[in-house]
Amino acid sequence: MTTTADELIDRRQLRKKVSFWRVLTFIVAAIAMIAMLMFAARDEIFSASNDDHIARIKITGVITNDEPMLKLLEKVKEEERIKAVVLHISSPGGSTVGGEAMYEAVRELSEAKPTVTSVGTLAASAGYMIASATDHIVARRSSIVGSIGVLFQYADASELLDKVGVKVNSVKSSPLKAEPSPFNTASPEAVAMIDRVIKDSYEWFVDLVTERRDMTRLEVLAVADGSIFTGNQAVKNGLIDELGGQDVAVKWLETEKDIQEDLKVIEYKPKRPGDSIFSNPAALTYLARQFGIELDASDAKEIEGALRERLFLDGLVSIWQSSR
Repeated sequence: MTTTADELIDRRQLRKKVSFWRVLTFIVAAIAMIAMLMFAARDEIFSASNDDHIARIKITGVITNDEPMLKLLEKVKEEERIKAVVLHISSPGGSTVGGEAMYEAVRELSEAKPTVTSVGTLAASAGYMIASATDHIVARRSSIVGSIGVLFQYADASELLDKVGVKVNSVKSSPLKAEPSPFNTASPEAVAMIDRVIKDSYEWFVDLVTERRDMTRLEVLAVADGSIFTGNQAVKNGLIDELGGQDVAVKWLETEKDIQEDLKVIEYKPKRPGDSIFSNPAALTYLARQFGIELDASDAKEIEGALRERLFLDGLVSIWQSSR
């Protein structure tokens, strides 16, 4: 039987149509699956938070002017079902502006509902500033807290430039404009200017700790020389209130703030650009169920953490880990 040219053309067109519908069906199925995951994850979160509960918010890493975190704190403040908040802080500090913004947001939150800090590895400098905004501070015996002070650093590459024969010229409106500069040794006037800025911020930091920790100014000045302290030392010098972890923090809320016992502690995270549904433990739990795998919340959180970042080694000394 001979196939005509018209029949060949019809067959090719039919194949193209079938391929097109197959691809379209796959795309629609993928979109439907993603939508199911999103709704399932949302429903699981809402079902968990429909009852009264305690919110847990992690503040980790270098403190910056973190708008997503500030929005989250505002949202938590307004949520009626959240009866108290545990801040888990593990931060070496950061910018004074970021610390100030976070401190003020936590203070507003604390006026609306009880707050307590549970220090992880460390809460130093701006990290400690934020911790002091809560009603109570709990830290592990070996946690690091303190480092009350302000730092300004700048490079002086003038000798290096002289050695390589590079000279940087500048024209400016006044001698202190853009000083100190890495291209020349700082003048005494420039150093004095920075010193005034540092002292102003330092005085503000000391006043803040004096007010929040119910200590005299002399008591705060005695520990505000930039020193860090273990949790054990910090209990004795008044920088924290109690030794322990999250369970101790929650117990304090129950006994001192009349928070109902056995409330669930639910973690809240700021929504950041690039977040996907697969970074949501509830979505991972739902997806696992579709394949007949029972995954509880703690397992899902471990998987989510492993997907997002490498194991973090805490303590006084950390070592670099290779992924291989």
